[in-house]
Amino acid sequence: MRYPYLGWTGQTIGVTAPSSGLSEELHPMIEEATNRLRDRQMTVQVGQTVWTQQQAASAPVQTRADELNAMLQNPEIDAIIPPFGGERAIDVLPFLDFERIPAKWLLGYSDISTLLFAITLKTGIATAHGPNFVDMRSEEWDETTTAWRRVLATPAGATVTQWTSDLYQTNWNHAERPERYMYHLDAATEWKTIDPAQKQVSGRLLGGCLETIRHLIGTPYGDVVTFQTDQLNEEPILWYFEVSEASATDVHRSLMQMYLAGWFERASGIVFGRTAGGRTVEEYTILDVYETFNELLDIPVFYDLDIGHQPPQMTLVNGASATIMIQGKDSRLDMTFQ
Repeated sequence: MRYPYLGWTGQTIGVTAPSSGLSEELHPMIEEATNRLRDRQMTVQVGQTVWTQQQAASAPVQTRADELNAMLQNPEIDAIIPPFGGERAIDVLPFLDFERIPAKWLLGYSDISTLLFAITLKTGIATAHGPNFVDMRSEEWDETTTAWRRVLATPAGATVTQWTSDLYQTNWNHAERPERYMYHLDAATEWKTIDPAQKQVSGRLLGGCLETIRHLIGTPYGDVVTFQTDQLNEEPILWYFEVSEASATDVHRSLMQMYLAGWFERASGIVFGRTAGGRTVEEYTILDVYETFNELLDIPVFYDLDIGHQPPQMTLVNGASATIMIQGKDSRLDMTFQ
């Protein structure tokens, strides 16, 4: 594994939209986020794809790929953070120049995790699943969101710790901004485990948005077995998933496909982010899904962690050696870049 490094000041952040861009009425989000990073002594370079959106994508696929390739290969750009996710990041994969991708952080979640997952598997370069660029537009950042800076500034060989948030946001309300933070933190956070006897799990982190990375199964961008052998020295994978909108049965089918494809053959555990999705189907609940795979795989299954579409969220590094401990308000994630 190769781990990028982002220093604390004077760094340049590239913003490009390999999935969705912003329609005109949303442009102020980019301007606000740009100002907030500049307030923190960072320079921001915004690409042209960010400002447009048509047919569920920011721009034609070649345009999106060219801009992402250019930012990845530009030595003056120290990290890349797309504005947010979307629907069509998978289009870009055949056009990426994987052999020329340097050790540079790419940070994001939702559909961006499609790219994170593929880049880590194809190159052995660590990628970061965490806040998108528009999540940084408030004057103050909560402690969980702020952790992306500590994580990306962790040198190879070192360990970084993140703790459970106190509160999380149950619903998005873009029309009303809280005074201090962007999020409406309105519910108490509690990391949970299916089996009370299983409160700690370790392994190499790998995962992303369930609804998007499942489409990489059976493609050149989803060869988990080769990645685990060549880059992880066959160490067990600690899978993490976030669910945006899928129903309980859709989550079940996706996990079963991953199981049948061999993704879980050498897994140490699965952790799920809290979700507003997971709609119950004929009395089959999202909790039933977690229990099903806890029994099928006989590995720890944790859920309602700070991952995904109900912020705030931690920054998880694909490929990092990690330990997650559930211990009430002292629950934590330790990651070592080795």
